[in-house]
Amino acid sequence: MAPRKRPAFTADERTQLIGWLDLQREIVQWKCAGVSEADAHRAVLPASPNMTMAGLVAHLRWVEQTWFEVMLLDAPAVGPQFDSAVEDADMRVDGIPLAQLLAEYETQWRKSNEIVARHSLDDTGKNRDWAVGQASVRWILLHMIEETARHAGHMDAIRELLDGETGYY
Repeated sequence: MAPRKRPAFTADERTQLIGWLDLQREIVQWKCAGVSEADAHRAVLPASPNMTMAGLVAHLRWVEQTWFEVMLLDAPAVGPQFDSAVEDADMRVDGIPLAQLLAEYETQWRKSNEIVARHSLDDTGKNRDWAVGQASVRWILLHMIEETARHAGHMDAIRELLDGETGYY
């Protein structure tokens, strides 16, 4: 597992943004370490039956694809997150092993980092189907830090409810 390190206090803006996002991504992986397959797919929040450890990993993978590929590059809007007929379709992962979901998430975030490396922080998205498709790379990175950290926090609580494991950073 990759080390969980904060970016340097005096690093440039790009290094800090990617560093904080990578830290949150690594925390997601860490929160999943040692979770049984049954627990990874077990809902512990009655009002949120799709918010499982596995479901959150899948959701984060698809969020990365949405922002960096669809909104920024204007790639086709494909994936379960675009299925308006099924609520939380990107979190419905019954039968998909957690290890596979984690590997797909890591592949996606590495692709996202490659995309960001080719762009200025001031570059804006090319997608015109949604207003958010015009967000800057900087805005997208800040949003992804917020989104990933928020769900890592959900994973903190879910993990504690599943098996009592706690820990921060």
